[in-house]
Amino acid sequence: MYKVAVIGGGWAGCAAALTARKAGAEVTLLEKTDMLLGLGNVGGIMRNNGRFTAAEENIALGAGELFGITDKCSRHINVNFPGHRHASLYDVTRVEPEVRKLLKERDIDIRFMSRAIDVIMRGDDIEKLILAGGEEIEADAFIETTGSTGGPGNCLTYGNGCCMCILRCPAFGPRVSISAKAGGSDIMGRRKDGSFGAFSGSGKLEKNSLSEEIRQTLNEKGVAVIPLPKEAVKKEKLDMKVCKQYALDEYAENIVLLDTGYAKIMTPFFDLESLRRIPGFENARYVDPYAGGKGNSIRYLSVAERDNAMKVSGVGNLFCGGEKAGLFVGHTEAISTGSLAGHNAVRFIMGMKLLELPASLAIGDLIAFANSSLKKEEGLMTRFTFAGAEYFARMKERRLYSTDTEEIARRVRRYDIEGIYEHPLR
Repeated sequence: MYKVAVIGGGWAGCAAALTARKAGAEVTLLEKTDMLLGLGNVGGIMRNNGRFTAAEENIALGAGELFGITDKCSRHINVNFPGHRHASLYDVTRVEPEVRKLLKERDIDIRFMSRAIDVIMRGDDIEKLILAGGEEIEADAFIETTGSTGGPGNCLTYGNGCCMCILRCPAFGPRVSISAKAGGSDIMGRRKDGSFGAFSGSGKLEKNSLSEEIRQTLNEKGVAVIPLPKEAVKKEKLDMKVCKQYALDEYAENIVLLDTGYAKIMTPFFDLESLRRIPGFENARYVDPYAGGKGNSIRYLSVAERDNAMKVSGVGNLFCGGEKAGLFVGHTEAISTGSLAGHNAVRFIMGMKLLELPASLAIGDLIAFANSSLKKEEGLMTRFTFAGAEYFARMKERRLYSTDTEEIARRVRRYDIEGIYEHPLR
């Protein structure tokens, strides 16, 4: 049987493992920590704005399992908050065990605390991965979904230092760029001032540390918007946010909280002393990152050059997904790119033509548009998401945005690719 190794167990890696397995490969998933999903354990926002369209496209293509889990684990559905409509908020405390169970049921070999640190090459191909500790992993094709955050030195150089985020680099070791180790060239995203990287967009507060009124609002409505006193408004923070779909005045003039099991605070950081001066937050406590009052993790420091089939440029048998594949924001974006990478890794092994999704689908257009934008200087400062900012505007202009599930399924059917991820390749 063909062998595929996936490096990184976030949303993109889990999606890639599933589609590679369904395509007929034996799959090993390597995750450097003790949990799957990575930033998916602190995110929780699905189906907002154009992400609804992309989720339904994935389902029609045959990559619906992960969306089924987030839908099942949603605490709130059809939630509206500033700049966003019809969002689902999944419970970040429930979703990882469900995904782990699904992958094990599909006979995917998950290896936790397995950090890839180097490669053995044979010509332009990766022959083996080398793990910390010396173990070697051999496969016919490899998929890198390690993200673009870490190690702690990068967060110190380009941010406020290690914030003890969900990636836990001090405990499990820093991320290593396999695309760079294999001879590819990585891209670094930039901020408006030209500096590298971007602050991760939000933190988690323990709900029980907030006032009863705020807790009740979150539990009932899923969202709480608390106006800030004039002296606490700092609009310059909007430029720091990696998630440009939330870089709206409402997020500077208010504290916006979302109920994802914890209280998700939609700001790159808010120092604890100032936060506790706000009524209702007198006892507030950060859950993740632990140093959320000081800063947040720095992302987009290691993006691989790739084509629109998710194959890494300059490396024969390496594919990529998630933030490793572009300046993407969000779980839906990670699942979309990871699913295509997993499917195409098996096509590559079998000598088949690689699949590029048509630009008349939101997923295909996002993948191609983000790739072409990186060739321009301003593209390094742009973030790509179905949920807002520049790309959601493009979706609407091109009439790609829809919440009509039948219409979305018809679009996929038009190209004769309905269910294409579901079946073994022959």
